[in-house]
Amino acid sequence: MSITDSEFLWGVATAGHQVEGDNVDSDVWFLENTTPSLFRERSGPACRNYQRWEEDLDIVVGLGLSAYRFSVEWSRIEPARGEVSSDALDHYERLVDGCLARGLALLVTFNHFVAPRWFLAAGSWLADDAADLYADQCARVMDRFGDRLAVTFNEPNLEQFLHSTGRLSRLARRREDRDARRRHAARRL
Repeated sequence: MSITDSEFLWGVATAGHQVEGDNVDSDVWFLENTTPSLFRERSGPACRNYQRWEEDLDIVVGLGLSAYRFSVEWSRIEPARGEVSSDALDHYERLVDGCLARGLALLVTFNHFVAPRWFLAAGSWLADDAADLYADQCARVMDRFGDRLAVTFNEPNLEQFLHSTGRLSRLARRREDRDARRRHAARRL
């Protein structure tokens, strides 16, 4: 079986944290602005894709590409636990519609490395309710514009990698240490 150019999707991918800019409610933004930091430089305004997405999509089409993958930033949609931003959902829906209007196949990643800062403070992916919280986020997005996209999950192993190299945030490590102490105390009972 061979794939022709008309069947193959030539595209480009972005990560919201790296291109949108000023995602001040994300865990990585918090970690970038902590001393000491794991990061050599802060993301800051990045390339302002959150505001310039239309221009960026026109560049994708101008390059002759046929697909675009981007991330839906959970920390923009739910900046505080239980507080959902309809403005952020509107933004991502405009981005989806903008891709489709330009004839771009789109893939959306629900998680491209970053999560809300409140999620980090609550134990991140190690928390007992992490899967439920993440499922709620995915359901919000799918309910809003899931009929128009394909979905991916990017870098699901990054937190484990950071942990194994000793670079997991102190906050998450403290939660992990507390949970380990609880498990140890429960075994002693």
